[in-house]
Amino acid sequence: MSGPDLPGVHVVRVTDPADERLADYTRLTDVALRAKHEPEKGLYIAESSTVIRRALAAGHRPRSFLMAERWLADLAPEITALPVDDAPGGTGEAVPVFVGEPDVLEAITGFHLHRGALAAMHRPPLPSVHDLVTGARDGAGARRVAVLEDVVDHTNVGAIFRSAAALGVDAVLVSPRCADPLYRRSVRVSMGTVFQVPWTRLESWPGGLAALREDGFTVAALALSDDAVSLDDLVAAAPQRLALVLGTEGDGLSRGAVEAADRVVTIPMAGGVDSLNVAAASAVAFWATRVP
Repeated sequence: MSGPDLPGVHVVRVTDPADERLADYTRLTDVALRAKHEPEKGLYIAESSTVIRRALAAGHRPRSFLMAERWLADLAPEITALPVDDAPGGTGEAVPVFVGEPDVLEAITGFHLHRGALAAMHRPPLPSVHDLVTGARDGAGARRVAVLEDVVDHTNVGAIFRSAAALGVDAVLVSPRCADPLYRRSVRVSMGTVFQVPWTRLESWPGGLAALREDGFTVAALALSDDAVSLDDLVAAAPQRLALVLGTEGDGLSRGAVEAADRVVTIPMAGGVDSLNVAAASAVAFWATRVP
């Protein structure tokens, strides 16, 4: 039913955490379950009103919403602006907004829902690498992309996307084993910037780097190596199109990724420190190589 003061909002009040209509939201704290459950069902979870608004602004379609009563009015303008579910196989009805008491919501999700609301969103189809990098910058083609090899921590993935958005990176590519950028924690840490930075997943690794070279990119691997050049030297003679490859949290880039790169680059450091966390390293590299 719709609330009397919120015409156009299809409110469904829930009291039973086992309600089968809430299956998209159950056990959100189980990483292994979500990593398999969400992609297979073609969905991801957007958390907080800010993130939901950014997902909607990017054109992503919601399946449903889940929230406490007090957040209804806050998101009502965005919800009432949504079209009915007229997709093939759709219900022909407005998107349902499941509303429950805080204890019910916590029993459903496994955590206290204090960021306002959740939305189960349809995953948009991922473009090919070629289409992504040639279509970026309003069709003029990307000049700078980030490539993530097996970064498995969702917090790091989200932080890298936030830096990419803030520092003008045109696109992000992730390796087959990299964590899902649309996983709930990644989206939250990125503050929804995963919706504004174009991205896709490489089908092969490190073979996928060859496709970037074919599209005119110089591939620069951030790694420790005897033949590495300084990030300062790379910037001084910056290629027109640059792909920065960043490695996993513990071991850094694989040998295959380093060998597939055109050059190896290190960030100059002091104090006896030889490396940074991958999210911090990405921010430094993105800033240093920013394009006007």
